[in-house]
Amino acid sequence: MNNLALKSNKIKTVTIAYSAMLIALSYVGSLIKVQGSIAFDSMPAFFGALLLGPAWGGVIGFVGHLLTAVTSGFPMTLPMHAVIAVQMAFFVFAFGWLCKKTNYYVSGSVATILNGPGAALVAVPFSMLFNLPLSGWALFKIVIIPLTLASAANVLLAVMLYKIIGNRIK
Repeated sequence: MNNLALKSNKIKTVTIAYSAMLIALSYVGSLIKVQGSIAFDSMPAFFGALLLGPAWGGVIGFVGHLLTAVTSGFPMTLPMHAVIAVQMAFFVFAFGWLCKKTNYYVSGSVATILNGPGAALVAVPFSMLFNLPLSGWALFKIVIIPLTLASAANVLLAVMLYKIIGNRIK
């Protein structure tokens, strides 16, 4: 085995270790609730997208949302939370990809819009499809403000943390 393969394995091991740590932090964030299953679980995912890349950030976002759903008792049912987890993976991936192509302001704004009003809009038809007690536009009106504020806070905290320690741990 040559040194390049060893370095490659080391990078993979470090990436997996950082991902596991960020998933654990997503669990801690999932305990800090804003409203229902809206929590601070996505900050580690957005940070992971900056530190490890968009794909790893998406994985962390997916698992992080499922942890939030578990700690809140799946208030919107497992199928609905599965949809939200897939959304989170996409939103975090988009954030990480946009950060590479543009800047923090553009990517942070897009991520906040996607994860706030965008996610609330997607919830409208799916909540009706899954026949949730609170569904449609009533659900949208209830979640739009806290979801958007929590999204902005998660993105902002992730960017601030990355600017402070991101280069030190790469």
